[in-house]
Amino acid sequence: MKSLARYAALNGYVELGRSLGLDPVRLVRDAGLDPASLSLQDRWVPAAAIAGLLERSALEARCEDFGLRLAERRRFANLGPLSLVLREEPDVRSALRVMSRHEHMYNEALHTRLTERNGIATLRLTLDTGEPGATRQAIELAVGVLHGVLREFLGTGWQPVEVRFTHPAPQDLRDHHRILGPNVTFEQEFNGIVTYTTDLDTNNAMSDPQLRAYAQQFLDAARADHAATTSTSDRVRELIELLLPTGRCSIEQVARSLGVDRRTVHRQLAAEGQTFTSLLDATRTELAQHLVAHRRHSLTEIAQLLAFSSQSNFSRWFRSRHGCSPKQWRDGRSRSAT
Repeated sequence: MKSLARYAALNGYVELGRSLGLDPVRLVRDAGLDPASLSLQDRWVPAAAIAGLLERSALEARCEDFGLRLAERRRFANLGPLSLVLREEPDVRSALRVMSRHEHMYNEALHTRLTERNGIATLRLTLDTGEPGATRQAIELAVGVLHGVLREFLGTGWQPVEVRFTHPAPQDLRDHHRILGPNVTFEQEFNGIVTYTTDLDTNNAMSDPQLRAYAQQFLDAARADHAATTSTSDRVRELIELLLPTGRCSIEQVARSLGVDRRTVHRQLAAEGQTFTSLLDATRTELAQHLVAHRRHSLTEIAQLLAFSSQSNFSRWFRSRHGCSPKQWRDGRSRSAT
């Protein structure tokens, strides 16, 4: 199946986009993502959609280093529960190994490998979204975030031996040098960071040995929760919620988004005691209750958001489940709130 990533990957996207004259909400929607969910950092969406959004944004803004500028806005906490554990590792090497081992907890498409030889440590990053498409901006975002993590441990005065990218250099290198330092090279054999092994020996000043065991327990619980929430059923439910407003919510479209055929989706859902129809109906019901209860959208707009051909069809469907019309449900909610 195609890889997922957390919405935390887009932390700061709206602010950066607006500063460059973009319409972030439109671009997010065009990428098949939900602008209202950007604040839900732990929500999972297709990594390819995030990569595509970054590429389109860079193109429209005529900003070749869009991904790198976004990385500059990231904070250590954007790694989610993993950041709590990294803070308690005894040294930089240990923190990097933990980060590499558990990176699937915040981005399933990202893979980091650490090698050491002759006093040189090399961190190689690869990104596999599961479908073809440009990933320059996503790569620069990932490398920029890794660079930022290292500076958290090593201090703002630290400079890597080299930062490497496989893609060609931009016309203007000023931001690359400002953010990553003077030793940035392009058209190399891998994406990543090269530094001295002695840097990895540096003790972690943030670490509290007494808290390390508790942090590890927290990570174990978060990892178990991640495994539970990335079942086929949960992935399909997420995609249904994303695709419903586009009018393209079908088993075929969901299967394409997951990188499998429809029979595979049916088989995996059946193994979890679910069907596509049951998940579609449950997701629609949950969304309908939320949308109708709030007055942000008209009932006609809600019918469109839930992919009904008309408001009357939506009303009949809603009445069959709740025993009243959407308007009666909304009015009843308003009276109970007063």
